[in-house]
Amino acid sequence: MEPKPDTKAKQPAPPTDWDRVAANDEFKDLLAAKARFIVPMSLFFIVYYFALPVLVGYFPKFMSTPVVGPLNLAYLFALSQFIMAWTVAWLYMRAADRFDQMGKRILTRLESQKRNDKERT
Repeated sequence: MEPKPDTKAKQPAPPTDWDRVAANDEFKDLLAAKARFIVPMSLFFIVYYFALPVLVGYFPKFMSTPVVGPLNLAYLFALSQFIMAWTVAWLYMRAADRFDQMGKRILTRLESQKRNDKERT
């Protein structure tokens, strides 16, 4: 006696929600948009952050140049890092609003696809 072939194992599984989202061009656009913002902004901030110790280490006379009273360039640069951190956070909040809108559109389309699939069956 030969065993009967298992027909259930050969049928492909229905796509999951993640499969649908991952294949969605809008989702790929969302990931690309996030990368276009996050990668350059992170690189900029890391370079800006490490510029202070590098400048103080290699150009101590320049960084100790007085600006106002005892306030020198190194102190101003250090204070500017707080301003830069808040600016980067504000820019990300603006970009995150766009990312959220894109994500909501993707979820809305996914829900409508799921409803359409249920109606077909």
